[in-house]
Amino acid sequence: MTFNLENVATPWLSHYGEVPFHLNYSDSSMADTVLDTAAANPDFPALSFMGRKIPYKRMAAEIDRTARAFHHIGVRPGMRVLVCMPNVPQAIYCLYGLNRIGAIASMVHPLSAIGEIAYYLREAECDYAVTLDQFYAKFLEVQQEYPLGRLVIAKVSDELPFPLSIIQKVLTERKFPKVKASNALYWTDFIKGGEAVKEDIFVHKDPLTEAVVLFSGGTTGVTKGIMLSDLNFNALARQTEAMCHETVRHAKMLAAMPVFHGFGLGVCIHTMMVCGGTSILVPRFNVKSYAQLIKKTRPNFIAGVPTLFEAITRNRYLDGADLSCLKGVFSGGDSLTIELKKKFDKFLAEHNASVRVREGYGTTECVTACCLTPYNKEKEGSIGLPYPDTYFKICKVGSQEEVPFGEEGEICLTGPSRMIGYIHHEEENAATLQTHPDGHIWLHTGDLGVMDEEGFVYFRQRIKRMIVTSGYNVYPSQIENILEGHPAVQRSCVIGVPDPYKMQKVKAFLVLKDGEHDTPELREDIMDYCKKHIAKYALPAEIEIRDSLPTTLVGKVAYTKLQ
Repeated sequence: MTFNLENVATPWLSHYGEVPFHLNYSDSSMADTVLDTAAANPDFPALSFMGRKIPYKRMAAEIDRTARAFHHIGVRPGMRVLVCMPNVPQAIYCLYGLNRIGAIASMVHPLSAIGEIAYYLREAECDYAVTLDQFYAKFLEVQQEYPLGRLVIAKVSDELPFPLSIIQKVLTERKFPKVKASNALYWTDFIKGGEAVKEDIFVHKDPLTEAVVLFSGGTTGVTKGIMLSDLNFNALARQTEAMCHETVRHAKMLAAMPVFHGFGLGVCIHTMMVCGGTSILVPRFNVKSYAQLIKKTRPNFIAGVPTLFEAITRNRYLDGADLSCLKGVFSGGDSLTIELKKKFDKFLAEHNASVRVREGYGTTECVTACCLTPYNKEKEGSIGLPYPDTYFKICKVGSQEEVPFGEEGEICLTGPSRMIGYIHHEEENAATLQTHPDGHIWLHTGDLGVMDEEGFVYFRQRIKRMIVTSGYNVYPSQIENILEGHPAVQRSCVIGVPDPYKMQKVKAFLVLKDGEHDTPELREDIMDYCKKHIAKYALPAEIEIRDSLPTTLVGKVAYTKLQ
């Protein structure tokens, strides 16, 4: 049986927040949809950044200026631009500014290693990039591998209120290298150049065409660019609003999830911008500052990975805080353990919150969330019910054959947030996006799950090897390839091991080449090598050097034995 909300015939459904089975979606672009919201709410804060409130009318003006600036430096419809930034206002202006002129924002992690950024640029065929001044030195090295046409450098101080802007310039920004490369320019000069563009450059684009690229490993563990459309994001926004149960318009969400992550971009930013809420941007996360922001800004919605909620309960930064402001608390990006959910629900109750944490499920191949626990009915271990217009089925692994209720199989789904496909990976597109006998294209997620007779879905595990640490996906094969590029390493195997804070951490088992010896100096050299080629969040937390690795009968490393 295939399920979405329409299929769930239970007595409590009528009380499920009056969630409609079907929704109407805008045929406008992402930017036009947000600008319509801005026109209806001109003076309400769209963004809040380090104490500075940015009303919708100012955000709309900045989107316009950014669009003209991109056109001025040569960006045209269909081009992809790498946006390598944390949660700062300029990242939002870039997202919608590029969309206005029919270009595509390719969102990536600013802490990615040099080789990774070069890979992202090459994979998405980007000739233009935008980043912060603190990452300029890194991009100088990146361009030795992948030269750029133009590089735009933004500063945090440009968006800070006085006197924080002065403090940021004096204490932090003066330490960064000055922009001298002939192809690079500061954000202020970039914006100024756009003032020369007076003609109508805005594109009324097809909402089914590519709007954003996010990177993920899919089911094979090879990082790929995922092409997502305007409809994908606009549908997600309306679906999330419908599932919230509480009013999103003029509500505040603490946007700590990063803009280069589907959860952060799709839920914490775009959903709020479409619905007329405020996104409180959190550029750098640590538990203490996050707790202070909750107390100071009193958000209505918070969303995070299990690591975040675990960290909150482990520290005393919210002691005595009144959390009655919360209307929704959402967990995604990784499995929320039953014990952690109980622990955090208890924490919320002790701090005057009337809500409980609601676990969801999603994948970057459908932007992010596509399934969520109802606000008034939980089933232990369940990830909830599908979003409106999103259908789930459980299929026998490696087939399109549906399995009975209660039987484990691959989670497959279809709906308006399903991706266009992967860039340059046609073979995997064919394996991941399959046309079933019903004539619909279904996304085969690579995740194992179970569905019960009420339509509740239960995530079991991933079919392919993958480590999830602090909500980020880490693909062992990629880390192993890097480790084995070190001149002293003969063979490697990378696994995820349980961690009370990160849920999992990366552990590497190494076999050294003949003549090499395990010394502190060698371990330090291997770690230095890793830091150059691997993103910080994916670095091995532990290295174990062994004489040999266990193997299967066909000679492959038996990683399950190491686990």
